[in-house]
Amino acid sequence: MLTTTLGKTGLKVSRMGLGCGGHSRLGMSRGSSKEEAARVVREAIDLGVNFIDTAEGYRTEEAVALGIADVPRDSVVLSTKVGTDLQDRPATAKETRERVDGCLRRLGTDYIDILHLHGVLLEGYPHALEVLYPELAAMRDEGKIRHIGITEAFGRDTNHRMLGPAVQEGPWEVVMVGFNLLNPSARKTVLPHTKDRGIGTLCMFAVRRALSNQEALLSLLEELGSPVKDLDFLKGQGVAGSIEGAAYRFCLWEPGMDVILSGTGNIAHLRQNAKALEGPPLSDEILEKLLEAFGEVDSVSGN
Repeated sequence: MLTTTLGKTGLKVSRMGLGCGGHSRLGMSRGSSKEEAARVVREAIDLGVNFIDTAEGYRTEEAVALGIADVPRDSVVLSTKVGTDLQDRPATAKETRERVDGCLRRLGTDYIDILHLHGVLLEGYPHALEVLYPELAAMRDEGKIRHIGITEAFGRDTNHRMLGPAVQEGPWEVVMVGFNLLNPSARKTVLPHTKDRGIGTLCMFAVRRALSNQEALLSLLEELGSPVKDLDFLKGQGVAGSIEGAAYRFCLWEPGMDVILSGTGNIAHLRQNAKALEGPPLSDEILEKLLEAFGEVDSVSGN
């Protein structure tokens, strides 16, 4: 398993991170029990993954706790998130503290390596920065949080209106950005700043529905008016073998990306993704073809 240092945090992390949300939620969205989901977590750890990302809203924190129960706490890097709203209004600092304490209880730990404010939109950013961040900083001083991050709502903010400015001046130590071969716009608006400032960068949406469902992909390519009519050239021998594998490798070797999140509830699929995330960079010829087709796209998430 490839590893790196997560920005200036000093955390040594696997380049592949286990994403415990998305459509699957470790299989729990399709009926898996907490115990079955925990087996996916344990398999990821056995494969060399030490970065595990969950969230209050995913309802997988307890499954993660089961999955890491038999390993030393300092052998895994736990990332979780709390939203900035509560019942359709901005959350208070006190409420945010209580929500973080809830994450700690559900994860069965006394500290969280990275606590993110979750899915922040541009209009909610001032509240996140001015009201909620100081409370998280206080919890960091108390030892309950090691590092503070922020994630964008990529499905609604595909051109990084919140995160682009936030990484230029904000206090965030880690960020989670939407990025994939269909919309690599973060390479212009986000990644130059995270690289310059040493902000740890997590990649979400590397593979979503449009890159794993042929019908959805063809529909999206038509909607975009893409010069390529399919992505079957990525399946060729000596390229990547599959569209999903190429998509993961596209993100893995993008300068400035630290951890590529991959979520599943299926152990065989997990192993397949892990293999892709150990693969070499795509060829210059393939990258050029992809960027010619999608390099200016900032209007879709790939979901």
